[in-house]
Amino acid sequence: MGDFDVVVVGAGFAGLYALHHLRQRGHSIRCFEAASGVGGTWYWNRYPGARVDVESHEYSYSFSEELQQEWVWSEKYAAQAELLRYLNHVTDRFDLRRDIQFDTRITAAHYDEATGRWRLTTSRGETVLATYCVMATGFLSAPNKPPFKGLEKFTGRQFLTGQWPQEKVDFTGRRVGVIGTGSSAIQSIPVIAEEAAQLTVFQRTPAFSIPARNGPLDPVQDRKIKARYRELREMEHELAPGGFLLTLGEIETPTQKSFAKSTPEQRRAEFERRYRSGGLNLYLAYTDLLVNQEANDDLADFVRDKIRERVKDPVVAEKLVPRGWPILTKRLCADTNYYETYNRDNVTLVDIKNTPIEEFTATGLRVGGVDYPLDDVVFATGFDAMTGALDRIDIRGRGGKRLKEYWEAGPRTFLGFMTAGFPNLFYIDGPSSLGAVFQPVLLSQFQVNWLGDCFDWLRAEGRGPIEPTVEAEDAWIRLCAEIADATLFPQANSWYMGANIPGKPRVILTYLGGFPDYRRRFLEAAADGYFGFMVG
Repeated sequence: MGDFDVVVVGAGFAGLYALHHLRQRGHSIRCFEAASGVGGTWYWNRYPGARVDVESHEYSYSFSEELQQEWVWSEKYAAQAELLRYLNHVTDRFDLRRDIQFDTRITAAHYDEATGRWRLTTSRGETVLATYCVMATGFLSAPNKPPFKGLEKFTGRQFLTGQWPQEKVDFTGRRVGVIGTGSSAIQSIPVIAEEAAQLTVFQRTPAFSIPARNGPLDPVQDRKIKARYRELREMEHELAPGGFLLTLGEIETPTQKSFAKSTPEQRRAEFERRYRSGGLNLYLAYTDLLVNQEANDDLADFVRDKIRERVKDPVVAEKLVPRGWPILTKRLCADTNYYETYNRDNVTLVDIKNTPIEEFTATGLRVGGVDYPLDDVVFATGFDAMTGALDRIDIRGRGGKRLKEYWEAGPRTFLGFMTAGFPNLFYIDGPSSLGAVFQPVLLSQFQVNWLGDCFDWLRAEGRGPIEPTVEAEDAWIRLCAEIADATLFPQANSWYMGANIPGKPRVILTYLGGFPDYRRRFLEAAADGYFGFMVG
């Protein structure tokens, strides 16, 4: 039986930093990881074309200036393999591997009120004790594979983008079906189409996507960014709505421009400039795109026209044009030749929104009475976001209260960080935090730093367990809902709203008040004797 001050669950970006930082603070610590290596999301999501959609310089740790200066990114948007190399480099550079137990899933975490400790059970049957339990399980780490009728009959190969094999998958000469057209599909479809004899894409809801404009990183731009890294990080925290600022290697101060105060000509020019730069820069065009319906409609129409320009067949183009929900209320996708892929002779698009998949057969699947013969099926069907990874662990707090049952009507947290009745249990990038809408590497570093200060205070004061009050939790849930209701987000059936999983409560799963406000609330709570928390 292991006995530690802190147990960290997960060895992705958040878990690795938690291990490093809290160990530096003098805590005995053990990290448990279900995979055979570090990386979290970037360990499992090895599908063809997988890469980050925030520029590499920003989607990285900022806690070590030496690390920032020494690591050289090869591309504007790092691919999965490069991100995994980076995380392994960080793991070895800071000697983290010795405190990580791989191939071990935490299956249960029960709080013992008599001792004030957490008792965790592993998939190996081990029991581990800890004073503090830090859940760095990721908000997009619980893959969703719908229970299609007859799936057990299918004799071909099946792949899930969120749990891709480590070995290379060869689609040469094969008939491949991809189910889904979200981010992982948009990245993988162009690559698979180059190999497959025939690719059939089954689309329920088209996504808004713009060109990533990815390419090799210019050494001159690399030097310019590294010379201003400190300034960049400060601006990310103070000014950047999503935690990113780079446009073609240039640090760009976030706009304060309002769509309502711009002319049609100015709007078009701004959209064109950002579209040409690629990536997610359209988020930064105007401050009111997510609260002003006219502004949102104008941007959506602009992107729809771009989609029509990229697809030769007008009938196919219209199938790929998103309708019925505001742009940016689902994650904007960044692609490399996604829409152009539908111009290939070996690619077919099947709309399954109004005519869903009926069933799988031994040799393929059936839609609207039509059989589609397939050798392989790729499920690009998303994740049970924000709450899924936590729901899959048997977590019980005071009085045996089950977290999953407590969250039946939607996740209940204070600051997206803790839950009443579950002392010393912390979520990094958790439900009702900014994890889904802010650069998660930066957010996790801030939360872990705050946590380290909290642990130091508890130790110095000789205080016991910490947990939020029910009143603080209620107020936070109301605030999240009120802010969301003032935006366009509730109009979309997105994973931000939990709407992609049948039966999941439809509530906002992320805080939309911005990082400066979020950080202020954290810091003020600590400065005010941990206001909103009960401390033993």
